[in-house]
Amino acid sequence: MREKNIENKIKAYLKSKGAYYVKYFGNQFSQVGVPDILACYKGRFIGIEVKNEKGKTSPLQDYNIEAIKKAGGISLVARSVEDVSKEIDNII
Repeated sequence: MREKNIENKIKAYLKSKGAYYVKYFGNQFSQVGVPDILACYKGRFIGIEVKNEKGKTSPLQDYNIEAIKKAGGISLVARSVEDVSKEIDNII
C-alpha cells in the first residue's frame, strides 16, 4: 500500500477519535525529520511517521521519534491504522 493511502486512513481514524492533527509538509525551509502527522489526543502529544511495509526511517526521523518520547510524548512509525490505534486507544 502507498504511504499516502496509509496516511489518509490514519488521518480519518484520528478525526473519528476527536483528535487534533496536522499533516507536516517538509520543504527546504522546514526542519528535517519531523514526523508526518503531529497530533494531540486527550492532552497527549503524538508524532506519527508513516511508512509502507518496505519503508525505512532516516537517522533524523529516528532522532525525532526518540526526542518526542524523551519529552513525554507518544511517537511511532505507523505502517497501518492498527499501529496507531494500539498506541492511543488506551489513553485515558
